[in-house]
Amino acid sequence: MPFHLSLDGHTDLAARIYRQLRDGILDGRLRAGERLPPTRELARELDVSRNTVAVAYERLTAEGFLDGHVGRGTFVSPGFVARSKRAAPAGVGVRPVARWSSVSDALGEDRPAPAFDFRVGTPDPALFPLRTWRRLVSQALRPSLPPPSGYADPAGLEALRVAIARHIGVARSVRAGVEDVLVTQGAQQALDLIGRVLIEPGTRVAVEDPGYPPAERLFTAHGARIVKVPVDAEGLDVTALTKGTRLLYTTPSHQFPLGTPMSLARRTALLAWAERNDAVIIEDDYDSEYRFSDRPLEPLQSLDHDGRVLYVGSFSKTLLPLLRSGFLIAPASLRPALRRAKQLMDWHGDLVTQSALASFIDEGLLARHVRKATREYSARRGRILDFVRDELRDTLEVVPSSAGLHLCATVSPHATVTVDSAVAEAARAGVAVESLFTYGGTRGGLVIGYGLVGSDRIDEGLARLGECVSAARTS
Repeated sequence: MPFHLSLDGHTDLAARIYRQLRDGILDGRLRAGERLPPTRELARELDVSRNTVAVAYERLTAEGFLDGHVGRGTFVSPGFVARSKRAAPAGVGVRPVARWSSVSDALGEDRPAPAFDFRVGTPDPALFPLRTWRRLVSQALRPSLPPPSGYADPAGLEALRVAIARHIGVARSVRAGVEDVLVTQGAQQALDLIGRVLIEPGTRVAVEDPGYPPAERLFTAHGARIVKVPVDAEGLDVTALTKGTRLLYTTPSHQFPLGTPMSLARRTALLAWAERNDAVIIEDDYDSEYRFSDRPLEPLQSLDHDGRVLYVGSFSKTLLPLLRSGFLIAPASLRPALRRAKQLMDWHGDLVTQSALASFIDEGLLARHVRKATREYSARRGRILDFVRDELRDTLEVVPSSAGLHLCATVSPHATVTVDSAVAEAARAGVAVESLFTYGGTRGGLVIGYGLVGSDRIDEGLARLGECVSAARTS
């Protein structure tokens, strides 16, 4: 690996080379066992005499930093452990704009992986058809024609946009053609693009309560004034929306985190509200591919005749989050601005991944994967439902839901259990589960995901969770 050395000035060049190489070893930039360039090569690169470099190497070797091997070269001493940490300057006088101070850290602190992970939002990587994906990626890396020069369309690879438009048209009745699709790096980038185009400092943005925290944090970062709207058994309460709201973020097909679908009456009322108030609706259809009962209600986008709905989808829940693949369906009036925003942000995404995903959809592999995964998730979901209804029936009540990768169970009206204590006790027992309070609202409960706990281990995890909930009951 090339190692930058600065020789400004003309005095004691050997000492300068020595100090910079030594500092590189001490702070880990030059790792144990790494080969240094030959003295002749480094001298030519630095435009100094070979003897100058040799003096620096000899001193480092004498002090134990380097090992020289005749015929092989000079290496950083094996087993050497960096003693310091290289870091950028503190920047004491440099501060972000004020609104970033109120945006919380979405990642939190690093924690060891739990033995039983019931957290939400992640599909099982073991179900992902990795061998098939390798084939499609290899195919994308061996194009039949020379790759185009320059950068690609900010909206994404045309083959993928065609495939997405067809897929969501068949699977979700979304009305979209290839020009309506903008490929993004996951749903979060789609939301960011919308924020850049529609939010100004002080813009009133409504979100569901309880709801999806990353969306709220993102809109806050854009300077939005957040208004929280309660959710009931029919979905978002349209009558609670305040005048002057410019933008609304909602998850109508599988409300996050409660799981309830928005009723048709509410959907109709919401679209009418948007028209009356000149507002825009963001419909996040994040994991509705996995359905276990009931006929799915049509998305808001398919009912919208005025171009008020921006439809956001993602393959993170269907396939893998690490693919960072999502999309945005926007009305024609917003498409030019969204494309320009995408171009300014990252120009375009990973074309290899986009090409592989287009083939994955076109060959019917996505539909096959969803069918297979749905059977597995249905079995896990059934085990959780049975457990909560049998073992925790006096403590928790399952919120009706027929889709997605998680269930929500609220505390029964007469139960005496401290949810935060149950979550903390579960963490100590190696079980990761989330409190409903994490997502807002006023009711206590647990949000239980089943994407990361296999059917062969789920019963043990649930048994541990039940013990922790029982231990958190108060008299």
